[in-house]
Amino acid sequence: MRELQSEEGMEVSQLKKAIFFMLIFLAPLFTSSNTLKAREDPSSLPSNFLFGTASSSYQFEGAYKSDGKGPSNWDVFAHEPGNIIDGSNGDIAVDHYHRYLEDIRLMESLGVNSYRFSISWARILPKGRFAEVNMAGIHYYNRLIDSLLQKGIQPFVTLTHFDIPQELEDRYGGWLSPKSQEDFGYFADICFKYFGDRVKYWVTFNEPNIQATLAYRWGLFPPAHCSAPFGNCTVGNSETEPFIAAHNMILSHATAVNIYRTKYQKEQDGIIGIVIHAAWFEPISNSSADKLAAERAMSFFMSWFLDPIIFGKYPTDMIKILGPILPKFSRSDQEKLKNGLDFIGVNHYTSFYVKDCILSICEPGKGITKTEGYYEQNSKKNGVPIGQPTDLEWLNVYPQGMENMVTYVKERYNNTPMFITENGYGEEDDLQLKDKKPLDDLKRVEYMAGYLSALVSAVRKGADVRGYFAWSLLDNFEWEFGYTQRFGLYHVDFTTLKRTPKLSASSYKRFITEHNVRTIIHPDHPNLQQIY
Repeated sequence: MRELQSEEGMEVSQLKKAIFFMLIFLAPLFTSSNTLKAREDPSSLPSNFLFGTASSSYQFEGAYKSDGKGPSNWDVFAHEPGNIIDGSNGDIAVDHYHRYLEDIRLMESLGVNSYRFSISWARILPKGRFAEVNMAGIHYYNRLIDSLLQKGIQPFVTLTHFDIPQELEDRYGGWLSPKSQEDFGYFADICFKYFGDRVKYWVTFNEPNIQATLAYRWGLFPPAHCSAPFGNCTVGNSETEPFIAAHNMILSHATAVNIYRTKYQKEQDGIIGIVIHAAWFEPISNSSADKLAAERAMSFFMSWFLDPIIFGKYPTDMIKILGPILPKFSRSDQEKLKNGLDFIGVNHYTSFYVKDCILSICEPGKGITKTEGYYEQNSKKNGVPIGQPTDLEWLNVYPQGMENMVTYVKERYNNTPMFITENGYGEEDDLQLKDKKPLDDLKRVEYMAGYLSALVSAVRKGADVRGYFAWSLLDNFEWEFGYTQRFGLYHVDFTTLKRTPKLSASSYKRFITEHNVRTIIHPDHPNLQQIY
């Protein structure tokens, strides 16, 4: 029926939606007992909860040759024809390098108290440990950190978010070599030394589970390694290299944590963790086989990294299935891993159904092979999506997946403190800002409201979650998708780089303002709840 609506009808419908969400977020201002009732939840988010937005150096900074910065693996990869869907690159991105003061003012207007960003390794060490520290890069991040703190915004710093100096790839093959552990430790030490007096939240890696898979199994990220049937790369082995790279990343994390613990943490009084991409996996049926497949999916996707860091060994499912394919930790490795982490960062966007591929025949696709865990991943069951579809094939709106995933991490890892380090809603780019429709992002408002509600429910049930970061402050360069997808709370005109707030920015601001969350309960329908 929507297709038959007149333009006027559509505008009225959009206006009704806007009014509905405004009422949800403004409901606490009204106390009428015969309408929506607001009650303060005594176990809601704590007063020191971090609300923020997230970014990364390659996606935001630009200035790819400025002030002594060396080439990163993504600089090289994005310049090669055919790697980015729209032929673009991050040479300019959203020019955060030159516009960070403007962007901090946007953060201040949102009312966030933290900003998650990553450091460009090649901006600090253009040639890794094989050349001098680039002090211009140090000065840039000092200015950024100081400017954030002047506005009461805590820097939440990631050491590497997919980008590494190309020099390390050229010299010894990057993450495929144990030498990467020494380089990462050297880089981390420099960052702790120059920034740790003011940075109290450190992340070693962003989504190493995604990086290892896309870079070394599917060949979609640099260095673009893969083999059949996963892809048609010129080099690589999709069956073994993801696990070699992951092993070196895990031990690089341990190296950085050991340096922080022994040299800096006591004096600087900060904490350190890692960020994992954490999709939620639902068994497609109630069969024991499909339930076990969903558990395997969690092991092969997320616990692949967290189990070694927290328990000192790979998940049992992986050891059993992979055997000698999986690298082994030496005694000295296990000693390094004992320092673990202080918190788990979780990037959560969506959920999937999972079907067993050991006892059942599965269609060709991701997940079904031995080295992926023998499971079939799908967004639909009997043709019905797991949640409302979006413009992006991989992203369905399934808020309960947030609570399920947070509960899983809580129970598996002894309620280690958590931060939701990314959560957001993506849309295909509207090249023309027609009738300001990209600014009226009601679907993003709905998405954030649902996921925040699910998060608060998990916290209310005991999950130690200490922060939430929206992806992202700005529309930006979205890796292999270039500028064809938008996740920002602020719209960016990629020609002029003008930033314009969307409806989601004001909604998020309102949520933050009322950060001691209340639950809105309809008197006639006690199960119908909405968080503002």
